[in-house]
Amino acid sequence: MTKKQTFYKGFTLIDGTGGKPLQNAFMVVEDKRIKRIGRLVDAESTNGYEVVDLHGKYVMPGMINAHVHIIMEPVADPNKLLMTESKYKTLLRGVANLKKHLHSGTTYFRDMGGYDYMDIVLRDEVMSGLVEGPEFLASGKVITMTGGHGWMMGREADGPEETRKAAREQLKAGADVVKIMATGGVMTPGVEPGSPQLEEDEMKSAVAEAHKAGKKTATHAQGTTGIKNAIRAGIDSIEHGIFLDDEAIQMMVERGTYLVPTLVAPYFIVKNGIAAGIPKFAVDKSEHVMKYHVDSFQRALKAGVKIAMGTDSGTPFNQHDGGPWEVKLMVENGMTPMEGIVAATRNGAECLGIDKDYGTVERGKFADFIVLEEDPLENIDALFDVKSVYKLGKKVK
Repeated sequence: MTKKQTFYKGFTLIDGTGGKPLQNAFMVVEDKRIKRIGRLVDAESTNGYEVVDLHGKYVMPGMINAHVHIIMEPVADPNKLLMTESKYKTLLRGVANLKKHLHSGTTYFRDMGGYDYMDIVLRDEVMSGLVEGPEFLASGKVITMTGGHGWMMGREADGPEETRKAAREQLKAGADVVKIMATGGVMTPGVEPGSPQLEEDEMKSAVAEAHKAGKKTATHAQGTTGIKNAIRAGIDSIEHGIFLDDEAIQMMVERGTYLVPTLVAPYFIVKNGIAAGIPKFAVDKSEHVMKYHVDSFQRALKAGVKIAMGTDSGTPFNQHDGGPWEVKLMVENGMTPMEGIVAATRNGAECLGIDKDYGTVERGKFADFIVLEEDPLENIDALFDVKSVYKLGKKVK
């Protein structure tokens, strides 16, 4: 059976590597993968190809969102909704949210904590073709101390042996990544974002189990002490990183630990506030952390910490089509547009460990890309207006 070959021509390519854009480019996609890329003037005959004319358009990799909660609905109080509605409705929300990510230009993501393993079910059905959406990595239940951040939908564990068992449980359930709660957070009542929770030895045993299985780890880590505990425990990525000091930043640089800042999470809580129905405790904590959050991001960027885009979508009014918002905030707070695009593509793929096949528009990789009307290097808001989305070589929008 002859494989379908498609010839895309005439566009400006921003390939996600950070290199200079290629103008008047062509790309050949065979089945699901990119076979050739080059300048249109050097292209061979298009006989036998399906030809797609993209003159005047801009092509870049599909965005990779490193921090999503796919079954959480971004209402004023997502946790209350999750705990009170039926599991069937929650699962249907996840199906709808998958399409929102895909149609807005996110072609791969990492789920950072589901409920009752619904994230794993959705992941498998995307892979099977039953549900339309980006491919994604699932973490199952977050591992937290008794009463710790996210306990409502997590796996509570105390002591190194219990956290080791909790990690093994997530791997047994099919998790691709193990998420650990190093500190308190904004959305759990009665805990503070800056306070350490699981200790270094508790996290270390969970990290060891994940790494033994060839899986990556991530941690919700907002306070300085908890961040350092997680880094010393061998964590692969720090999520949020609100209170970074110079020592923590240097540790991340030396160890290659990724930062996924999720600047949009407190931004939308503060923007909408108590008047929109968000719990007062969440608004108060978000207002407190925002200036530290931005400062930590800026200092980490300057120091050379590896940064990947993640939105924490599913938190209050933090929509499931909001990847461009996080890129926009990162650019407004110090990144160049090119750095923002790289954070949302190549860096995301490296953070997730999928960079062999995803994250850049290069020969041999899967054909996950988006088409824009306007140059995002001139105006990052171009990401809000995605003309077309291609996933594994197939146009989905």
